Amino acid sequence: MELKQDSNAAVAIDMLLIVHSEKRRAAQATHSDPQADPGALLQNRGGFQGVRNGIRKWQELEGNDFQGTQLTVEIHPQDAMPQLLKKLSLTKRTYITGLQGDKNGNMRPRQPGGKDAHAYPWDKSSLKSMSLDLRHFEKLDASASQVTVKSGLDELVNDLLEEAHSDLEKVRAIWIWICHHIEYDVEAAQEKDRQAFKPTHILRTQKTTCDGYAGLFKRMCRIAGVQCVTVPGYSKGIGYQTGQSFSGEFDHAWNAVYLEGRWHLLDSTWGSGLVDTKTSKFTFLYNEFYFLTHPALFIEDHFPDNKNWQLLKPPQSLRQFENNMYHKSEFYNKGMLSAHPEMSMIRTVNGKATVTIESRAPTLFMFMLNGKQEHGLLSLRKNGMKLEVYPPTMGTHKLQIFAKGTSEIYSSVLEYTLKCNYVDFSVRLPTELHQPVGPSWFSEQMGIRKPSHLDPIIHTSDGRCSVSFGVEKGISILASLHGDDGPVTEETQRRYIFQVNREKRTELKVQLPQAGKYALKIYVKKRQEQGNFVFVFNYLLCCANTKVNWPMFPEIFGTWGQDNELLEPLSGVLPANRNIPFKLKLPGIANALVKGQDTWPLTLNPEGYWEGSCNTAGCREVYVMVLENANHNFYSYILKYKVNDQ
Repeated sequence: MELKQDSNAAVAIDMLLIVHSEKRRAAQATHSDPQADPGALLQNRGGFQGVRNGIRKWQELEGNDFQGTQLTVEIHPQDAMPQLLKKLSLTKRTYITGLQGDKNGNMRPRQPGGKDAHAYPWDKSSLKSMSLDLRHFEKLDASASQVTVKSGLDELVNDLLEEAHSDLEKVRAIWIWICHHIEYDVEAAQEKDRQAFKPTHILRTQKTTCDGYAGLFKRMCRIAGVQCVTVPGYSKGIGYQTGQSFSGEFDHAWNAVYLEGRWHLLDSTWGSGLVDTKTSKFTFLYNEFYFLTHPALFIEDHFPDNKNWQLLKPPQSLRQFENNMYHKSEFYNKGMLSAHPEMSMIRTVNGKATVTIESRAPTLFMFMLNGKQEHGLLSLRKNGMKLEVYPPTMGTHKLQIFAKGTSEIYSSVLEYTLKCNYVDFSVRLPTELHQPVGPSWFSEQMGIRKPSHLDPIIHTSDGRCSVSFGVEKGISILASLHGDDGPVTEETQRRYIFQVNREKRTELKVQLPQAGKYALKIYVKKRQEQGNFVFVFNYLLCCANTKVNWPMFPEIFGTWGQDNELLEPLSGVLPANRNIPFKLKLPGIANALVKGQDTWPLTLNPEGYWEGSCNTAGCREVYVMVLENANHNFYSYILKYKVNDQ
């Protein structure tokens, strides 16, 4: 679905909406990454018909595939991590870090301890659990993504490790290959008895479910000599509802890897791509966020069966996991740092709710209340935004906030459940009031500087106001006025605004047709470039004076110059049978006149203004005409006035 930032703007902002399932989360539901908001590709959750059973089956299968390696499986109670006890034989040389021996001498993964734990909450320093420079992975990533399966898993891992030397690089190569080659198997996720996690089956079909992703990742890491475990638990995916409780079988699985003396978390299922719930089709869409994610961020949508695998101090309880604010991966991918309020369910105060977001850099935002871009004022800040929402009815509302990165796509970064027990009917915002409101770093970036009004709301007692701002060279400005009970056609939307250009500054004179609230929209276009004007921002104009009844300004023709200025008459409707004075600044023209029933010439005064008058007797329209060049013998229309009936 395509959303337009403004119906009159030529540049539409493509944003694919997030559709949430209203059905209860079921164990057989399709699963993939929860942040499916950059598009119509929607990620589902679930994936297992019981993750614990899937892990047991994987362990049984794994025992048949390791040559020269004896495996012993222990099944522990629900509150303990499934342990894989591995006896290393002399027939296969394997070096695995992060192992510890039990009392019988068997080797098993070391349980995470104090040195593995990261402080909660997140300190905003890094999205990763270890210091990484992703630029160092560029060559390795390119190489790993191109490796193809020739025979078995061992040969595949050997090929991947040609460019990998450290354990970190080995894990990265395996991660990149799986994320770019293994497709989520929607059909297998919906069939209870379908086994999509056997390595030979995964390599042949290049499809699997989340237990298969986690199991394959662990197996490839072991071949590479890196200790890795599978972690089952609960997840917040596309079927997740704010405040929902989790119980029963686990619905997801991911991995922990042992690198540089401590454990780290990752999820290759959610790193690989998205499932479109309408078509049940998978699309690869790489998500870097889930590679060695900082545990204080990972816990927002992953809750392990064993609290030790949170790698947090203090660890979170299941109740906290259920109640904590959920920031989608795109929240962090787009450079967000924090949001307020910090709870996912908020209540209005006197009919209004306020949300603010802090970001690392200037970012474009938009919002939707119950699926519409209405009933709110969103203003951009240098590092974030402020949103004031006024729900139109009492009850429960869904508030979604979107952010735009380097592409033209807005991604959902936050969702709130909004409870409203009072409606302030005096705050009725125009339907056409789009986002953002008020000038900002973005309008400055688009060539509009030093505005006369910094506040997005302008109050006028007599229905008139004047807004001005500096304009960069080569930039053209277009403005239109929109009110629910005001002008309705494109022509009248612009006829209540008269634009005056003075050197490097533009002034917009506005006259409101009646009392009410209006959106004053500002568009820009580079004069030398093809295409239409692009929406930049709008002001909210408010007038409570019921006596206001201003007429439109005169109609402007295309020959009206950028530097022309009209001083009088400003009303586009002239009284009948009256002498009307005219005063205009028309640089560079050879002659000017006013034409009604008769023709009246204008003369150029010493100050550079064309002056004169005309009589409106016997005419219904009056035109201002200019001779652009003394060598021409024809006049061009630049202004048109209507005359009141006799």
